[in-house]
Amino acid sequence: MEPTGYRRIGEHRYRELIGFYYEEFAVGMVVEHRPGRTVTEMDNVLMSALSMNNSPLHIDAAFCEHTPWQRTLVSSLVTLSIVGGMAVRSTSGRGIANLGWDRIRLTTPVFAGDTLYAQSEVLAKRLSRSRPGEGIVTSRTTGIKSTGEVVLTFDRSFLVPTSDNGTDDRTGY
Repeated sequence: MEPTGYRRIGEHRYRELIGFYYEEFAVGMVVEHRPGRTVTEMDNVLMSALSMNNSPLHIDAAFCEHTPWQRTLVSSLVTLSIVGGMAVRSTSGRGIANLGWDRIRLTTPVFAGDTLYAQSEVLAKRLSRSRPGEGIVTSRTTGIKSTGEVVLTFDRSFLVPTSDNGTDDRTGY
Protein backbone atom coordinates (compact mmCIF):
# COMPACT_ATOMS: atom_id res chain seq x y z
CA MET A 1 0.00 0.00 0.00
CA GLU A 2 1.39 3.40 -1.02
CA PRO A 3 1.47 6.06 1.71
CA THR A 4 -0.73 9.11 1.22
CA GLY A 5 0.78 12.58 1.23
CA TYR A 6 3.94 11.40 -0.52
CA ARG A 7 5.15 10.89 -4.07
CA ARG A 8 7.16 7.80 -4.92
CA ILE A 9 10.47 8.88 -6.45
CA GLY A 10 12.30 5.56 -6.34
CA GLU A 11 12.31 2.14 -4.77
CA HIS A 12 11.64 2.58 -1.05
CA ARG A 13 12.00 6.35 -1.51
CA TYR A 14 9.24 8.96 -1.12
CA ARG A 15 9.06 12.73 -1.13
CA GLU A 16 6.55 14.67 0.97
CA LEU A 17 3.88 16.49 -1.02
CA ILE A 18 3.22 20.11 -0.28
CA GLY A 19 0.13 22.03 -1.30
CA PHE A 20 -2.31 21.50 -4.11
CA TYR A 21 -2.39 22.25 -7.79
CA TYR A 22 -5.20 24.48 -9.03
CA GLU A 23 -7.34 21.53 -10.23
CA GLU A 24 -7.19 19.88 -6.81
CA PHE A 25 -8.96 22.75 -5.08
CA ALA A 26 -12.77 22.61 -4.85
CA VAL A 27 -15.05 25.37 -3.60
CA GLY A 28 -16.32 24.31 -0.18
CA MET A 29 -13.29 22.10 0.51
CA VAL A 30 -12.01 22.49 4.10
CA VAL A 31 -8.45 21.68 5.14
CA GLU A 32 -7.60 21.30 8.83
CA HIS A 33 -4.01 22.40 9.41
CA ARG A 34 -1.79 20.42 11.75
CA PRO A 35 0.21 20.42 13.92
CA GLY A 36 -1.23 22.97 16.27
CA ARG A 37 1.03 25.56 17.89
CA THR A 38 1.23 26.62 21.51
CA VAL A 39 2.00 30.34 21.66
CA THR A 40 4.83 31.31 24.00
CA GLU A 41 5.79 34.52 25.73
CA MET A 42 8.98 34.46 23.66
CA ASP A 43 6.90 34.45 20.43
CA ASN A 44 5.13 37.56 21.67
CA VAL A 45 8.27 39.40 22.81
CA LEU A 46 10.22 38.60 19.62
CA MET A 47 7.42 39.61 17.25
CA SER A 48 6.74 42.78 19.26
CA ALA A 49 10.43 43.68 18.91
CA LEU A 50 10.69 42.69 15.23
CA SER A 51 7.56 44.62 14.25
CA MET A 52 8.38 47.58 16.52
CA ASN A 53 5.02 47.13 18.23
CA ASN A 54 5.94 48.40 21.69
CA SER A 55 2.41 48.66 23.04
CA PRO A 56 2.49 47.95 26.78
CA LEU A 57 -0.40 45.51 26.22
CA HIS A 58 2.15 43.12 24.70
CA ILE A 59 5.37 43.73 26.64
CA ASP A 60 4.63 45.17 30.10
CA ALA A 61 3.15 42.68 32.58
CA ALA A 62 2.85 45.30 35.36
CA PHE A 63 0.83 47.57 33.06
CA CYS A 64 -1.36 44.65 31.97
CA GLU A 65 -2.30 43.84 35.58
CA HIS A 66 -4.51 46.96 35.36
CA THR A 67 -6.30 45.95 32.15
CA PRO A 68 -9.48 43.86 31.89
CA TRP A 69 -7.33 40.80 31.10
CA GLN A 70 -4.90 41.34 34.00
CA ARG A 71 -2.12 39.75 31.91
CA THR A 72 -0.11 40.37 28.77
CA LEU A 73 -2.00 39.99 25.49
CA VAL A 74 -0.32 38.24 22.60
CA SER A 75 0.11 40.71 19.74
CA SER A 76 -2.35 40.22 16.90
CA LEU A 77 0.68 40.15 14.58
CA VAL A 78 1.84 36.99 16.35
CA THR A 79 -1.59 35.39 16.04
CA LEU A 80 -1.91 36.33 12.37
CA SER A 81 1.60 35.09 11.60
CA ILE A 82 1.17 31.74 13.32
CA VAL A 83 -2.28 31.00 11.92
CA GLY A 84 -1.33 32.29 8.46
CA GLY A 85 1.83 30.22 8.52
CA MET A 86 -0.05 27.09 9.56
CA ALA A 87 -2.24 27.43 6.47
CA VAL A 88 0.52 27.97 3.91
CA ARG A 89 1.85 24.41 3.61
CA SER A 90 -1.40 22.96 2.34
CA THR A 91 -3.24 25.91 0.80
CA SER A 92 -0.50 27.74 -1.05
CA GLY A 93 2.42 25.35 -0.65
CA ARG A 94 2.74 25.26 -4.44
CA GLY A 95 1.90 28.95 -4.66
CA ILE A 96 3.53 31.37 -7.03
CA ALA A 97 2.34 34.53 -5.28
CA ASN A 98 0.25 35.69 -2.35
CA LEU A 99 -2.23 38.15 -3.86
CA GLY A 100 -3.85 39.69 -0.83
CA TRP A 101 -5.47 39.49 2.58
CA ASP A 102 -8.99 40.70 3.26
CA ARG A 103 -11.44 40.85 6.15
CA ILE A 104 -8.94 40.14 8.93
CA ARG A 105 -10.94 39.83 12.15
CA LEU A 106 -9.58 39.26 15.65
CA THR A 107 -12.44 37.83 17.67
CA THR A 108 -10.93 36.56 20.94
CA PRO A 109 -7.73 37.53 22.78
CA VAL A 110 -4.77 35.14 22.74
CA PHE A 111 -2.42 34.67 25.68
CA ALA A 112 0.89 32.89 26.12
CA GLY A 113 0.12 29.23 26.71
CA ASP A 114 -2.86 29.10 24.34
CA THR A 115 -2.66 26.41 21.68
CA LEU A 116 -3.87 27.41 18.23
CA TYR A 117 -5.15 25.30 15.36
CA ALA A 118 -6.29 26.46 11.94
CA GLN A 119 -8.54 25.46 9.11
CA SER A 120 -9.10 26.91 5.65
CA GLU A 121 -12.19 26.74 3.46
CA VAL A 122 -11.91 27.33 -0.28
CA LEU A 123 -14.33 30.14 -1.16
CA ALA A 124 -13.61 30.62 -4.86
CA LYS A 125 -11.26 29.68 -7.67
CA ARG A 126 -10.77 30.75 -11.25
CA LEU A 127 -8.15 30.46 -13.92
CA SER A 128 -5.99 33.54 -14.32
CA ARG A 129 -6.89 35.66 -17.34
CA SER A 130 -3.39 37.14 -17.61
CA ARG A 131 -1.22 34.16 -16.62
CA PRO A 132 -1.97 30.97 -18.57
CA GLY A 133 -1.33 27.78 -16.61
CA GLU A 134 -2.11 29.43 -13.29
CA GLY A 135 -5.22 29.95 -11.20
CA ILE A 136 -6.39 32.18 -8.37
CA VAL A 137 -7.75 30.53 -5.23
CA THR A 138 -9.46 32.40 -2.40
CA SER A 139 -9.79 30.79 1.01
CA ARG A 140 -11.04 31.78 4.45
CA THR A 141 -8.72 30.73 7.24
CA THR A 142 -9.93 30.43 10.82
CA GLY A 143 -7.65 30.29 13.86
CA ILE A 144 -9.11 28.32 16.75
CA LYS A 145 -7.90 27.82 20.32
CA SER A 146 -7.74 24.27 21.65
CA THR A 147 -10.80 25.27 23.72
CA GLY A 148 -12.78 25.76 20.49
CA GLU A 149 -12.84 29.57 20.63
CA VAL A 150 -12.32 31.27 17.27
CA VAL A 151 -9.54 33.84 17.63
CA LEU A 152 -8.99 35.01 14.06
CA THR A 153 -10.48 34.84 10.57
CA PHE A 154 -9.17 36.17 7.30
CA ASP A 155 -9.67 35.73 3.57
CA ARG A 156 -6.62 35.29 1.38
CA SER A 157 -6.13 34.98 -2.38
CA PHE A 158 -3.10 33.31 -3.91
CA LEU A 159 -1.85 32.21 -7.31
CA VAL A 160 -1.12 28.51 -7.90
CA PRO A 161 -0.04 26.61 -10.99
CA THR A 162 -2.19 24.12 -12.83
CA SER A 163 -0.86 20.57 -12.83
CA ASP A 164 0.33 21.01 -16.44
CA ASN A 165 2.40 24.01 -15.32
CA GLY A 166 3.86 22.44 -12.15
CA THR A 167 7.53 22.58 -11.28
CA ASP A 168 7.88 19.46 -9.10
CA ASP A 169 10.44 17.70 -11.26
CA ARG A 170 12.48 20.84 -11.99
CA THR A 171 12.62 21.95 -8.34
CA GLY A 172 12.97 18.63 -6.56
CA TYR A 173 9.50 18.73 -5.09
